[in-house]
Amino acid sequence: MITVTKQKPIEEITRSLEKCPSVFIIGCGTCATQLHTGGKTEVLDMKTKMEAAGKKVTGWMVIPTACDELTKDALSAYQKAVDAADCLLVMSCAFGVQTVRRHAKKHVAAALNTLFLGKEEKPGEILEICTQCGNCVLDKTGGICPVIRCAKGLLNGPCGGSVRGKCEVSPETACAWQLIIDRLTEEGRLDELEEIMPLRDWSTSPSGGPRKITIK
Repeated sequence: MITVTKQKPIEEITRSLEKCPSVFIIGCGTCATQLHTGGKTEVLDMKTKMEAAGKKVTGWMVIPTACDELTKDALSAYQKAVDAADCLLVMSCAFGVQTVRRHAKKHVAAALNTLFLGKEEKPGEILEICTQCGNCVLDKTGGICPVIRCAKGLLNGPCGGSVRGKCEVSPETACAWQLIIDRLTEEGRLDELEEIMPLRDWSTSPSGGPRKITIK
C-alpha cells in the first residue's frame, strides 16, 4: 500500500509561503521517496527553488515516515533550525503534514497534493485500489472494487458501453465489471450477480466531514 502524491506547482507553493521569509523543509523517506515527490533529491531541489525565490532555508530533513509519531523526535533533533524558520514546508502526504503540525506549533505548508491509496501493479505503475468509502462490497464482487475500478462507480453490473472488455471512457482501462464477471465465473458464483445491490449508504462517504470510529 502506498499513498500517492504529486508535487504542487512551484507558483502555488511560493504563494502559500508569501508571509514566510524563512522556511525549514521536511521530506518523507517512505511513500514520497518511492514516488520521487518528497525524498532527499526532491527536498534539495526544493531548497534550491526556495532560495531562488528569495527564501532563507534554515535547514532540511527527510523523516523516515512523516506520518509516524516518531516525527516528534525527528523535529526535536532539528529543533534549533525548526525554531529559526517562519514556516515549515512539508513534502509528504496530507497525513504527514498534519502529523508535523501536531508536533510543531508553527505554520505548515503542503508541497504535495495527496491523490489516492494505491498498490504497485508493476515497477513504476501504481493503481488506485481503495477510496476508503466505508461501505465495502468486495465480498460480492470477487475482491474487485467497482467504486474505484469502474469509471462510473456502478454497483449493479456493466453499463453496456464496454468493448472487448475495455471501458468506453478509455480503451486503456479494463472494464471493472468484466473483471468482476470473469472472477465470479472462476469462483462459480456468477449467479449471485442476479441479486440487485441495495441503494448505497452515502452516510459513510468522506464528503460528510471527517469520519471517526471508537475502538472498544
